[in-house]
Amino acid sequence: MVLALPTDDILEQIDNYQTTKNQAQVTSVSQLRDVSPTDWAFEALRSLVERYGCIVGYPDRTFRGNRALSRYEFAAGLNACMQQMERLIAQSEAVTREDIEKLKRLMAEFETELSTLGARVDNLEGRIAFLEDHQFSTTTKLSGEVIFALGSIFNGQKNNGRDSIEQVPVLGNRTRIELSTSFTGKDLLYTRLATGNFPEFADIANTQQASLAFAQPDNNDVVVEVLNYNFPINDNITLWLEGAGGAFDDFTNTLSILDGDGGSGAISSFGTRNLVYYQGEGAGLALEGKMGSFGWSLGYLATDANNPETGNGLFNGAYGAIAQIGYYPNDKFAVAFAYGQGYNTFGIGENSRQFAQVVADSPIDTSHNTYALTMSWQLAEKFVLGAWGGYSNVRTLDSLVDSANDIYVSRGSSDVWYWAATLGFPDLFKEGNLGGIVVGMQPWQTNSTIRRNNGIRLGEDDTSFHIEAFYEYAITDNIKITPGVVVVTNPSNNTRNDALVIGALRTTFIF
Repeated sequence: MVLALPTDDILEQIDNYQTTKNQAQVTSVSQLRDVSPTDWAFEALRSLVERYGCIVGYPDRTFRGNRALSRYEFAAGLNACMQQMERLIAQSEAVTREDIEKLKRLMAEFETELSTLGARVDNLEGRIAFLEDHQFSTTTKLSGEVIFALGSIFNGQKNNGRDSIEQVPVLGNRTRIELSTSFTGKDLLYTRLATGNFPEFADIANTQQASLAFAQPDNNDVVVEVLNYNFPINDNITLWLEGAGGAFDDFTNTLSILDGDGGSGAISSFGTRNLVYYQGEGAGLALEGKMGSFGWSLGYLATDANNPETGNGLFNGAYGAIAQIGYYPNDKFAVAFAYGQGYNTFGIGENSRQFAQVVADSPIDTSHNTYALTMSWQLAEKFVLGAWGGYSNVRTLDSLVDSANDIYVSRGSSDVWYWAATLGFPDLFKEGNLGGIVVGMQPWQTNSTIRRNNGIRLGEDDTSFHIEAFYEYAITDNIKITPGVVVVTNPSNNTRNDALVIGALRTTFIF
């Protein structure tokens, strides 16, 4: 009776046999670490090894004699001995007639398995040859991500409560093609082509508080969105060269289980990661390293590094810089402190109604210093607590007097604060799923010495709470669907505006 095995089991056994066959042949049974002279099969093994050299063992020099053996595995071993005997006969070396007769009986008994084994090996070799002839590249891996998202603003007001935000459902996409190339096995040249048409809700809501992490308002025009190269300087330090589309989270650990860069995890930009990581983008240099349980990163990114006009370029235009030191004692707990500094890259200030009105919408140069703290703590197998917060001091570097448009902004500085607490539930109800809850305070301005048209200093913003919940369900390893909802109270830090409510249904395909 022939013992039938599932196809996957057969292929795995053949693969194990092929791997084992390629190991260095043992010349003495004493080389097998788990075989001793007291074993009942010791003499039989010694005969096979020393007379015919057709016992190899596993790559770690073990024989594993107590392990159960399938007929296919026995056939693989028999095939090895048969081939070795054929070589000995061809070389006119002694092979006893008794062993030949035993071999013939075994060959007849295992004829089906030997035939199947040979066919499987030939099939695998043919498939490998085909893949080698038709592979995309010997050095490059191609991957991609496509998001189809249905979303809408369900409630909200702007302009001091005078206007309701349009509530129009939309269906859009974000598409990324990624090329990961390695020349040495340790370096990585990363290229990302991207396109999409999912709108930026922040534009219609008149506040960055409505920004969704997967927005891609490119009208489906394909662009090279990211281009960078990193390689190790030594065992502990990696150098990053950001050619285009660089971001702080490329080389800095954001410590957020909800950070899926829009494709997974949180659906809002605020709920994805600490806002300090959004204060720089473009081209530049970075270093990333480790020191025992500590990790660190340093980076500089210029927004218009390729623009040769005055007030732009690598060092004369808008830029962001970051330095982070993190403590990672184990895989369950981590905490990091980050310092961000920049020129005309204080994007989180646009969340503030007053700051946005008098600075973000005016041609005034600003600088900022941001201090941020981030923590992640896995309290249980399926429960991760996260938290982050930050403080920014932003300065207007000059004043603006526009009599024609009745605009006046003075030099000065403002303090801006924000924080968030997150709950992550990995593998919720099923492996590969992720549940998430985010509760936080959108950036709000407190003390300020900046004066506007009437000469009065900017006052303290009203507080805007951010509440978000989502559930990411893995249909397969490559398809995930995520319903989520975001609520922002007092949008634009203005109590006159009704709460902003956004719903989204995101479907992500990974290939």
